[in-house]
This record gives sequence, structure tokens and C-alpha cells, in this order.
Amino acid sequence: MINFIEIISLAIVDAINPCALAVMAIVLMTILMSNPEKRKNVLLGGLAFISAVYLCYFFYGLIMIQFFSYLIPETGKYSYYLFKGFGAFAIILGYLNIKDYLDYKPGGVMTEMPLSMRPKMKLLVKKITNPKGAFIIGIFVTLFLLPCTIGPYIIASGKLSVMKFFSTIPWLLLYNLIFVIPMILITLIIYFSFTTVEKISSWKDKNIKKLHFVEGIILIILGIAMITGMI
Repeated sequence: MINFIEIISLAIVDAINPCALAVMAIVLMTILMSNPEKRKNVLLGGLAFISAVYLCYFFYGLIMIQFFSYLIPETGKYSYYLFKGFGAFAIILGYLNIKDYLDYKPGGVMTEMPLSMRPKMKLLVKKITNPKGAFIIGIFVTLFLLPCTIGPYIIASGKLSVMKFFSTIPWLLLYNLIFVIPMILITLIIYFSFTTVEKISSWKDKNIKKLHFVEGIILIILGIAMITGMI
């Protein structure tokens, strides 16, 4: 049985990932710099980029669910132990995030985008000049986001794989909606001039360790609950 709290918690952890927030800030800054007089492009370009991320992550989720559905028998001890393994994986991800909080180094394994990928990602994003381009580039940028956001999604997809295929679709739609909510908020805040991209980027840099701490705590609690059968 799929636990609502479990899936929502994993989605929230993914949503507050510093990696995804940083990429969104770079995208909006690029759009602003390319057409400073066309502020509407910030809204349209931001939403186009987010749409690409949403659709691609939904597709990735379907692939992972199909993979796990073949890997995990519907009944038996193997599925029981594998689901406990997802709980252990959540604890490991939580530990890695706590480690980043205590001794932060950019490009942490499974917690942030590898440093080697960042120049390529920035080069790709800088090619965005209009909403259409934002959507197309967004499709490719999701591949750079995967290393730092895939962990919680793997756990969620594994849990959802025990359901009938079409029954998983509403869960994936909800999961990915939660995942992109911070991106939507950032886009709207910038468009309505409540703040600037620079200030959001600066806020992210100042609070990046705290974000890792929150992620870590949620994942560890979730992992323990999954292993002990509390949820």
C-alpha cells in the first residue's frame, strides 16, 4: 500500500534541492540579460523551462517504475527486503546531506550537481533567448539535474512500482508538481519584481547548508520509518 506521507516527503526533499534552485536562477538571469526590455519573457521563458522539466521528470518516473515493476515481484520476501533497502538508501542520502551541512563542499555526491558538469550546464543555459528556446534547453538540462535529484525519485518510483501502471500516473503528476513548485514561485517572484535573481541566488548560497540539513533530517526520519514499518 502506497503511503501518502512517504511520497509527499520525498517530493518535498527533491523540491528544496539547492541544485534545482540554482539552475532555475541561472535560467531566469539568462532570459533577463538576453531581453531586458521584454520582462514578459521571464514569465513565459520560466514557465516553458519548468514545463520541460516537469514533462521530462514525469517520463523518467514512468521509466523507473517500469524498471522496478520487472525487478520486484509483486509478492514474496524479495520485495519485502528490497523495500527495506529503499529505507536504507533514504538514510544514506540523509547522511550525505547532513555531511554537506557539517562540512560543505560544492558538488557533493548524490546531493549536488558534480562540478565537472556545471560549466557544460551553464553553457547550455546561456543559449536560451526566448520561451521556445527555454523549453528545448530545459529538456537537455534535466539530464544535468538528475545526478543531484534522482535519489528521492528512485525511492518514490520503487514504492510506486507495486501499483498497476496507470494507477501510478496521478502519483507521478503530484510528485512532480511538488518538485517544480519552488521553480514556479521563483519565476513569479522575479516577474512581479518582488525581488531579483541576484538576491535569490545569494539567499540560496547563504542557506545552502541549511537546505542540506533539512533534506538530511527528512530523509533519515523517512528511512527509519520505512525500515521499521511505521509508514
